[in-house]
Amino acid sequence: MRRYTGLPASAGIAIGPLWIYRPLQVKVGRQTVPDVPAEWARLQAALTMARTQLQALEERARATVGADEAAIFGAHQLFLDDAELLKGLSELVESQALNAEAAVHDTFEHYAQALQSLEEEYFKARAQDVLDVRARVLRCLQGQADAGAGQPTQPAVIFAEDLTPSDTIQFDRDMILGLCTVRGGPTSHTAILARGLGVPAVVSAPIPLEDVQNETLLILDGTTGEVTLGPTLAELNLAKQRQADWQAQRAGQLSFAAQPATTRDGHTVEVVANIGGADDARQALAQGAEGVGLFRTEFLYLDRDTLANEAEQTAAYREVFQVMGRRPMVVRTLDIGGDKTVSYLGITAEPNPFLGWRAIRMIRERPDVLQLQFRALLVAAGETGADLRVMLPMVSSLGEVERARELFDEASAALRAEGRALPERVQFGIMVEVPSAAVLAEHFARKVDFFSIGTNDLTQYTLAVDRTNERVAAMASPYHPAVLRLVAMTIQAAHAHGKWVGLCGELGGDVPAVPVLLGLGLDEFSMAPASIPAVKDAIRQWTLPESRRIAEHVLNLPTAIEVIEYLRSQQPPAG
Repeated sequence: MRRYTGLPASAGIAIGPLWIYRPLQVKVGRQTVPDVPAEWARLQAALTMARTQLQALEERARATVGADEAAIFGAHQLFLDDAELLKGLSELVESQALNAEAAVHDTFEHYAQALQSLEEEYFKARAQDVLDVRARVLRCLQGQADAGAGQPTQPAVIFAEDLTPSDTIQFDRDMILGLCTVRGGPTSHTAILARGLGVPAVVSAPIPLEDVQNETLLILDGTTGEVTLGPTLAELNLAKQRQADWQAQRAGQLSFAAQPATTRDGHTVEVVANIGGADDARQALAQGAEGVGLFRTEFLYLDRDTLANEAEQTAAYREVFQVMGRRPMVVRTLDIGGDKTVSYLGITAEPNPFLGWRAIRMIRERPDVLQLQFRALLVAAGETGADLRVMLPMVSSLGEVERARELFDEASAALRAEGRALPERVQFGIMVEVPSAAVLAEHFARKVDFFSIGTNDLTQYTLAVDRTNERVAAMASPYHPAVLRLVAMTIQAAHAHGKWVGLCGELGGDVPAVPVLLGLGLDEFSMAPASIPAVKDAIRQWTLPESRRIAEHVLNLPTAIEVIEYLRSQQPPAG
């Protein structure tokens, strides 16, 4: 028996045989070709085939896991349309008569190395995406199947050094008991897709794959991050009981998911969903969502060469609003920055994209982008009667809010002058994800209708930890007392001015955090749809006095570990 501890990435317990995924290595020859036009045509055909495969993967991901996860493959398609990459390929094939395989290898390698040379870990991770796309194009050139290194022949826990999005989505869902990788963090593509698929997952597990064998029996706990190879009979029986209990609990939670989230002493809070499109909205309703606390609109700006016009944007918003009906609809305005290069917006690669020109900071140079989005949102809400709540991301100063409000009012006035139907009332709020917004929350509360706390970025910025960097990802805990104090400060300031507060970071969907957030006075919990039944169930177990006692205690603890250990020791009040 061997036991390893990695980072929990997707909750649940998997019991079964181990199957190691080893991706095929594509061999690349190097030669001068006699017929350059034919070689260039062969490369063009391979690029077209790769694009078709990625489009199919995007559709498969959209159908099986959701729009946010599907966007990963949309981003991969952008590499195939990148002007610099295509220019490099053309130079090597058409000008130097190099064979297509070598041209693809060298051009993509150069692009990946440029990303890897940057200090920002996010770009290093994107370099792996570039290499993933390169491998796909090479396979297309050599006529290899898209299935990589095959599929497990029986349901298994899939082990790998790392898994690309292409690797993960290709597996038959019925054959995946769980996922375990040696590399990666809780926010990696493996973790995102695992949660979307609803399978337990552990990442950053220090397991020497060369020393393990296929079909080894194991237990994987996606809640604790623990992986046990060759468990004893006693451990196996205990794990089976825990697995059965967990599955029964999930079924019970789902059966009551449509009921309100009311504490045992009668206090009701809203539980809503984070979504990225109409498919996510439908899934959210099926899981018991009472509305939307975060509608990500970036999908409208990616995978294209020009800005979506008002009609296109309006149609996309209208579709989601119609799915949600009159339920609360919090829409985050454009949040794209240097981590996603969008040339037509003037967004280029930056050394520190998470601290750079992104989101609301684009307002000075490109006010037209935000004003166009405001118009489309207002028109779609006016047509559908949606309960629209517009939310600005990455706000750090009052001036940004004031300028955005001016643009919003101008858009409203222009539409009214055109005789367009407008919603009766629109709420206007901000995300609190930059520490300065939390520290100055009492001033922001006078300017807006609501706050939504984005604990993923708030944690990153407060602790100076890049949550995409696997070497420090474990340090990025939203349970850190400094982060929780900023959450408390924000809620207190908002309530003092009669404003409501939501939370749309991953903390909102974490069951252990429920009594803390209740005790701090949070009004709205927003999360991935799959988390809604469990969080609603947890809210119903607590009373406000007990939650307030727990919240007060954790705010005075010095470390995240002590906060987590304390919360694990707490149980809802009996009776």
